Amino acid sequence: MADNNYFPVFVFFLLATISEILGTLSGFGSSIFTVSILQFLFTFQTVLMVTSILHVFSNAFKVFLFRKTIDWKIVLWLGVSSIIFSVVGARVIAFINFEYVKMFLGAFLILLSSFFYFDQFFKLSASLKNSVTAGGIAGFMAGFIGTGGAIRGLALTAFNLEKNFYVGTSATIDFGVDAGRAFVYWTNNYFSLELVPYLPATAGAALLGTYLGKKILGKISQETFRKIVLVLIFSTGVALVIQNLIKGLSQ
Repeated sequence: MADNNYFPVFVFFLLATISEILGTLSGFGSSIFTVSILQFLFTFQTVLMVTSILHVFSNAFKVFLFRKTIDWKIVLWLGVSSIIFSVVGARVIAFINFEYVKMFLGAFLILLSSFFYFDQFFKLSASLKNSVTAGGIAGFMAGFIGTGGAIRGLALTAFNLEKNFYVGTSATIDFGVDAGRAFVYWTNNYFSLELVPYLPATAGAALLGTYLGKKILGKISQETFRKIVLVLIFSTGVALVIQNLIKGLSQ
């Protein structure tokens, strides 16, 4: 693991809390925000372990807070495929490294989020085929590169779910996905004892960030929520592209 002696736990707590607020408002987790920062401080495997633990905590809190607004049909169709393919992605990473996968994913998110933003009337049927396909891609990316919720966010946006159902449904799916990949990371020895001091901060940030995010969510309109989601998905795409470019220039 990279040297993190100069990275105080309280700074991690602050960054994680902000990430969880944004993650609650976007409905697809906060991994892109935490991965962007932590990749400069830890090894990639450790970053995956930390973000998966953070998400297990935060999504458990979201499921509790949004328990009355969960579309269980979408959870079943989209969620099962997400969980299965997150495990596949988490196992594949031990053997294969696609150098430009983040670049392609980032460009994909930029294009589709821009399209959805300017075409407010586009809607996709929450059919079995669409749900399973979106869930499989999102789950695989979550396990493979540590972030795949933005793809699920695009799908749920296209399904035109009400904001509370969007967040509750996404969090329920995310909980299963992150629990699955966290288990795989653990069995592949991604966890280090040096991470133990960060666990209380991780749980605290997940709780506080989720609570504040829910409070903010209650004060905004459905259309504003949709725009926030798409802007954050667009930002996720830009961040992925920039990460890949920086990595390429540094080699």
